[in-house]
Amino acid sequence: MKIVVILKQVPDTETKIKVKADGSGIETDGIKYVINPYDEIAVEEGLRLKEKLADDSTVTIISVGPARVIESIRTALAMGADDAVHVNDPALEGGDSLATARVLTKVIKDHGFDIIFAGKQAVDLDQAQVPPAVAELLDIPHVNTVAKFELAADKTKATVSRRIEGGDEVIDVTLPALLTCEKGLNEPRYASLPGIMKAKKKPVKTVTLAELGLEANQVGAAGSHVKILKWLPIPERSPGKILKGMETEAAVKELVRLLREEAKVI
Repeated sequence: MKIVVILKQVPDTETKIKVKADGSGIETDGIKYVINPYDEIAVEEGLRLKEKLADDSTVTIISVGPARVIESIRTALAMGADDAVHVNDPALEGGDSLATARVLTKVIKDHGFDIIFAGKQAVDLDQAQVPPAVAELLDIPHVNTVAKFELAADKTKATVSRRIEGGDEVIDVTLPALLTCEKGLNEPRYASLPGIMKAKKKPVKTVTLAELGLEANQVGAAGSHVKILKWLPIPERSPGKILKGMETEAAVKELVRLLREEAKVI
């Protein structure tokens, strides 16, 4: 099987993010970047499927982004993926979810696929839009937030389970299909030292917009329908208030006033 995993590089969740003074984006200096945590789960599931099949199946990582993304790609290769495609072109800057999905779709079509794994969402923008858009553009089934996965013996379909309010939803999906991965599906492995050494020699194909055959008005800011107007820092929380030295009745009245006039919750 050709197993494809979509990977995004995101800022480490423990990194302190600072918004630029003009609100045009975030300060990137000093930021540590990592594989999107949900995409790590997708990589692990692809590797487990390959290991279970124990045949000539391959796991290919596909990622879009600047040169720094190669570090996260190499991490996925060190985990056990076979090869990767890295789309790196300045024209892709500022692309929304649909523009990014167009790029990924073209790469995946050119490569070929039997099943695609992706994280349920990226932890930077939390939009959860790219994988479903890729599935739509490829005209294949898509199931999101998968917590259990089992491939049928004939490899033509899979049974997946997703958590819903009050229980689990079990779905039979025909392959090829795109599945987004949720926490609990697996526990991603750490890259071993031999894996890290092998990853240095594994093939990573870097492609540009021209090589993909896409027009400039289909990708990046030019091909986007959504534009981020301004980035704003999270406002600091005002300090809490403690009512001291008041009789109970007066304290209750003051509390109600604060909830109504300042907190505006009643």
